[in-house]
Amino acid sequence: MFKFNAFTYIILLHQQHEPCRNSILVLLLMTSIITEYPQFFTATNLEWKKLLQPDKYKDIVIESMRFLVRNKRVKIFSFVIMENHIHLIWQTLPDNDPEAVQRDFLKYTAQRIQKDLQRNYPQVLSHFKVEAKDREYQFWERNALRVELRTHAVFMQKLEYIHWNPVKAAICKLPEGYKYSSALFYETGIDNWGFLTHYRD
Repeated sequence: MFKFNAFTYIILLHQQHEPCRNSILVLLLMTSIITEYPQFFTATNLEWKKLLQPDKYKDIVIESMRFLVRNKRVKIFSFVIMENHIHLIWQTLPDNDPEAVQRDFLKYTAQRIQKDLQRNYPQVLSHFKVEAKDREYQFWERNALRVELRTHAVFMQKLEYIHWNPVKAAICKLPEGYKYSSALFYETGIDNWGFLTHYRD
């Protein structure tokens, strides 16, 4: 698997004669280039607190993923939402900064959950109060994990890890038995979430 990016094309342009440079320029302008490998992404709630235990907060995460896909910022190949962390395999689409996508994803989910806690569970909200200059409350641990998946074998290992997470946590007996996961999609081929991409596509 080769990772294409604009820098690669700039190097090629400098190395080629005029006719070849023109061909490369046409390719650069006319081809939609994915500039990132798929990534295994993990975000954990502050101090592993079970913030995502209520399904309505899992639904906020789902809503945010759907928004990113509909706005052509990422492809999402796989996910699982546990009670205190999430795992994804996603891929940033052209003209999108991976760090900005991650920031917006976590910021949106945090803001939505905070509003609901303020309205309905202020006593729970107090457990996420932090002494920080840039925020009053914190819901996600800083420095979320991102790992580029550069081979098919590593991709499949992470896909299996994601889908078996609920089984290992004794929540269900089979991966496809857990609702907030892409496991059923890979079992049936039916995307009930409306935003998943099969890794073969």
